Amino acid sequence: MDKDSWIIFSNADPNGNGKRGLPKLRDIFRRQRQDSDGGTDCPDLEYVYADADTYTNEIAELYSYTEQPEFQLNVKAFEYQMEMYGLKLCWQKQTMEQKKSIIAKLLDQLEVSNKVLRMKAARCFLYLAQGCWAEMQSDKEQQACTKDNVYLLYECGVFHAFVELLNIEIDNSATASTAMRKLAVSLADSTDLRVILSVLYIIAEVIRCMGEDDSPEWQRLGEAFKHDISHPIGDELLVVKLFGMVTRFCSGSAPHFPMKKVLLLLWKMILVSLGGISVLRELKWKYREQAGLTVLEEDTIAVVRTMRASSPPACAADLLEAHTQNQKRNNRPFRRSLMKQSSLDESLGIEFEQTDEEMREFDEQQAMEDTGDMPQPPSPHPMTPAPAKGLPWIPKVRQKDLDVFLENTRIKFVGFPLQGDRESLFGLPQPIHEGVRVLKQHIYTSLAEIQVQQEEDIAKSPISVKEPTVALTPTETLYQGLLPNLPQYMIALLKILLAAAPTSKAKTDSINIMADVLPEEMPMTVLQSLKLGTDVNRHKEIVVKAVSAILLLLLKHFKLNHIYQFEFMSQHLVFANCIPLVLKFFNQNIVAYVNSKNVIPILDFPACVIGDQPELTAESLEIGDSQLYSWRNVFSCINLLRILNKLTKWKHSRIMMLVVFKSAPILKRTLKVRHAMMQLYVLKLLKMQTKYLGRQWRKSNMKTMSAIYQKVRHRLNDDWAYGNDLDARPWDFQAEECALRASVDRFNTRRYSTNSLDPDYEPVDTCITSVLGSLNSVKLTEEFKQHYDLWLQQEVFQTSVNWDEILNYSYM
Repeated sequence: MDKDSWIIFSNADPNGNGKRGLPKLRDIFRRQRQDSDGGTDCPDLEYVYADADTYTNEIAELYSYTEQPEFQLNVKAFEYQMEMYGLKLCWQKQTMEQKKSIIAKLLDQLEVSNKVLRMKAARCFLYLAQGCWAEMQSDKEQQACTKDNVYLLYECGVFHAFVELLNIEIDNSATASTAMRKLAVSLADSTDLRVILSVLYIIAEVIRCMGEDDSPEWQRLGEAFKHDISHPIGDELLVVKLFGMVTRFCSGSAPHFPMKKVLLLLWKMILVSLGGISVLRELKWKYREQAGLTVLEEDTIAVVRTMRASSPPACAADLLEAHTQNQKRNNRPFRRSLMKQSSLDESLGIEFEQTDEEMREFDEQQAMEDTGDMPQPPSPHPMTPAPAKGLPWIPKVRQKDLDVFLENTRIKFVGFPLQGDRESLFGLPQPIHEGVRVLKQHIYTSLAEIQVQQEEDIAKSPISVKEPTVALTPTETLYQGLLPNLPQYMIALLKILLAAAPTSKAKTDSINIMADVLPEEMPMTVLQSLKLGTDVNRHKEIVVKAVSAILLLLLKHFKLNHIYQFEFMSQHLVFANCIPLVLKFFNQNIVAYVNSKNVIPILDFPACVIGDQPELTAESLEIGDSQLYSWRNVFSCINLLRILNKLTKWKHSRIMMLVVFKSAPILKRTLKVRHAMMQLYVLKLLKMQTKYLGRQWRKSNMKTMSAIYQKVRHRLNDDWAYGNDLDARPWDFQAEECALRASVDRFNTRRYSTNSLDPDYEPVDTCITSVLGSLNSVKLTEEFKQHYDLWLQQEVFQTSVNWDEILNYSYM
């Protein structure tokens, strides 16, 4: 036992001089409390959630460390072309007319039949898009040159030319068959595709990061780029083409596709064409105004930034150790005891003697700490905005909740319900009047409810109810392109996510997402092995980041565009086991994952090619690594939690999946990451399943329940903390999913099928000629043809028909 602990438990100083150690008691206890609550393994993360990381980091993540030798090939290709054209080797010394002339010549070379010449021209374009780094002295110069060159390349039509080049490489069956025959696909098998995808990605990323202070000409080119990728280039959308590459890779027919670059480009194409956080917020306000709904000026991202992270839960090892220490403690009687809260959920008793005066002083000090009145030590990092007083969210009430409340109270006080009456409060006591007033004051009608009601009206009266006009927005265009194969796309993305998850074990039948990072020759030294191991882990993290961002963006945009587009995608994700997959991802040491340092700054582009390069040693691998956490890993975790929330919100069958897969302990461990936004989405997932976890779980996790109350939005008459919700009955879960599936299929058939009419509502053919003509398919026997006259005489002419009886029968 250390000295401080001995002072506490013996209530004496180390020298045995009675109670002289007591003045230190509060300081020691407060320090221990801060150590426990602060979570020494994961300090508060000063992380700001955004659409993507900084431009520098996003460009650096495009390249694997094993691709570093290929940078020199780009310079050599450029110098070779300049010598062939008889021009200066320095791009910066060329005039604008010469630059455009060089680009035109290289575009012509892209169309020759000789693949070697085509790829030399492609490498020249890649060198230009990389900012002609061989001529630059600093990163800022290289970034400025990249920006100038990218807008010039796009203006000259290079982007469309590379899309055509991508089509050629996708359809290259010879390369695919060669890769399929190999036992292990390596970096060399995807060389040409990686060059093409890198050029497309750099153009997309530079234009995505366009600033408001850019020139009007660049602004115009940026808008033209967004328009181009939102419409088919050639035969289909570029996003659909990239999704096709993903499914071909997962099916095994194209194992050489560089999946990391494909996914990164796919993510940025969706982000540019559909928009990110700010665009989603503006679209939501716009669509609510068009639907005649009130607009809440409440932005989730902005509200979360004012929150403060909660204390993490104690791990099982800490609890066991503390329990063991308690058992070994002296059993002499104590006059008073205090409970030291060592975690978010579990409390451990630490008992010691104190005088009444010291006890009161300690209680006052702890109360000041709990209310936030204590002065905080200075932080070395900029702090988030100060949290606002009171609860952070405006409460909401659904119209369904108000209807249920009125029905139950009328049955209780009046004796019968009044269907459809939301105004009359006759016979109800005054407190009920006040409750109804408060509920009505906080009623929130979502866009989804309006859209579902419209679909139900059309289904009931398909002829009389007019079909609403469908605006051909970028999201609508994308949905129409993805609809035929959307289930396959979702399965492919989840397969890749499973292969990249750190908790997944390598299997012989799993897909190989390492094809574009593994070199042809395996490392021979320890340093090379360390570099490759870091590169492989970094590669997996980037893949998870891209897949999670793609899924979240599509879900959010489809939900805004139409709720049934969102439900169609979410149902196929659920059917493909997305929920257990995400829980499997979080069933790891999530603090270690967030704090992982799978990065070698001196090998990141452009640091690896500009200026003098230090010798690669074990010490130099960590030069420049000052980040306290991994941006991409925090981003991935938040995205996956948001996806899980979107899949399960208001869906009792899916919430039960969270319970069945024992998600509560997994999610509680995730609370150890001290970041308010991540904790908020974890608490939301815990809140929706508390009613199913039982009274004992709620009783032993009261600190978690308190955190839910403080941070998650309130639904005023939602008794989530008591488990009395009638909707929690489990017997209609299957019917719920089937009814939703039927509604979604009806929506897709009516809107997007060539034969969208229900057979019962198709026009009846009353033309006798066409009706008789349709009988040509009926085959008559030779015997019938010989005795046709006899059949006509007996069955038609000599038979009387009681038409009234037939009519009466038809109406029965």
